[in-house]
Amino acid sequence: MEPLASRIRPRTLKEFVGQEHLVGKNRTLRIAIEEKHLFSFILWGPPGVGKTTLAKMYAHSLNARLYELSAVSAGKDDIKRIIDEISVLDQKPKVLFLDEIHRFNKAQQDFLLPHVESGRLTLIGATTENPSFEVIPALLSRCRVFVLNRLSEKELGKIIKQSKMKLDAEATKWLSQMANGDARIAVTVLENTERLYGEVTVENLKNTLQHTFVRFDKKGEEHYDTISAFIKSMRASDVDAALYYLARMIEGGEDPKFIARRMVVFASEDIGLAQPTALVVANDVFRAVEIIGLPEAQINLAHGVAYLALAKKDRSAHDAYFEALADVQKLGNLPVPLRIRNAPTKLMKNLNYGKDYEMYSDVSNLPDDLVKKKRKYLKRKEAEK
Repeated sequence: MEPLASRIRPRTLKEFVGQEHLVGKNRTLRIAIEEKHLFSFILWGPPGVGKTTLAKMYAHSLNARLYELSAVSAGKDDIKRIIDEISVLDQKPKVLFLDEIHRFNKAQQDFLLPHVESGRLTLIGATTENPSFEVIPALLSRCRVFVLNRLSEKELGKIIKQSKMKLDAEATKWLSQMANGDARIAVTVLENTERLYGEVTVENLKNTLQHTFVRFDKKGEEHYDTISAFIKSMRASDVDAALYYLARMIEGGEDPKFIARRMVVFASEDIGLAQPTALVVANDVFRAVEIIGLPEAQINLAHGVAYLALAKKDRSAHDAYFEALADVQKLGNLPVPLRIRNAPTKLMKNLNYGKDYEMYSDVSNLPDDLVKKKRKYLKRKEAEK
């Protein structure tokens, strides 16, 4: 039997719920669909907010031949088969919907690029990750990026109502809150509850969540719990635990680039000045993951995790920056001391811009109000060691 989420998928903009900033009256994506504008774009947003639905609506509005691939399992050969088929097909527009486009590595995206550039394929990419980091610049420059928002509880309530299932206001509210902005989760739990119990109540919804077969994707609680355990294990220099959580994430289908990105952040946040080469290692691991991909890249990840976990830890640069940021947010743009201001004109020199500047002076360059108060940031922390 066709899943409920598929059966109630909107076919028209009138049925679509959410993303009013894109598909509301006189909004860009609505105009593109209604006026049949042909162009490539990327839909960036959290799971279950309508990316696939909008892609299908757009292709249908163009009367296009739609090819659907998931970057999790597809590769260059799949793109090549589509290109070969296009050469003998009719003159309809050809739209490729590539779900989880961030899973395509650089080589795969490079292979796709000339076909998008030539117009043989119109690309619609869907991603939960920031395309600025996940899509190569050449491909990104040829695509418009539309940002989708998580659905509100009110919007989820409307989608639940579209299911035509019987549930009261209390159950609707509970399910809308539990789904955390993800329509797919809401509809899946709703369908499973109805199948298991025949009646959808708050109690039955809660019981459904206890069944092991109801598994949510990597963006759910398990995702956040595991990455948290991974980071905290490296922070505690617990190599065995860090490698365990790494293996668990890889085996569970986590995006290896997401893991590598967190390692780059960790290298500066937790290791910092104690071992500055950690940032170099973490960046090289990210690059290896980007170029090589799984399964081989798991060895690069393990190498990097062991290095970061065993490295000395020092959060002073991290803490000093956020102290400085707090002062900026609290005090605003305090006047820059005259002695370190730029003096490109005679008037500025007459106003003492740059006067008494010494390149290697020990005098603080902070704004006067901060010097008078307390601030030395990192220097203070170094003195405490």
